[in-house]
Amino acid sequence: MRVRKGAARHRKHKRILKAAKGYRGGRGKERVIAKQQLLKSMYYSYRDRKARKREFRALWIVRINAACRERGLTYGALMAGLRKKGIAINRKMLAELAVRDPKGFNAVVKTAQEAASA
Repeated sequence: MRVRKGAARHRKHKRILKAAKGYRGGRGKERVIAKQQLLKSMYYSYRDRKARKREFRALWIVRINAACRERGLTYGALMAGLRKKGIAINRKMLAELAVRDPKGFNAVVKTAQEAASA
């Protein structure tokens, strides 16, 4: 007698439909379409995990630049000044300082300006 895959296939189909739960229309109910959508969704999530890092870095740079320009400095000049002084602070923390602690950010800007003028 040949081996049939009824139970195993049923489990596999249930797993696919469970993963596609919440998708609209046939994407969440029809097995073949759900599987295609799952593959696409996994591709998007992989791709966008990488893109999220780029987007946040760009956001931090925009925030730092805006805060620097209010204090009469550009983003590039700030980063060059910090590099000259040997201050290693990442962009995420600089953006947090600019938003939440203006006095602390002023101190960082002053340090960078001193390095740039020297």
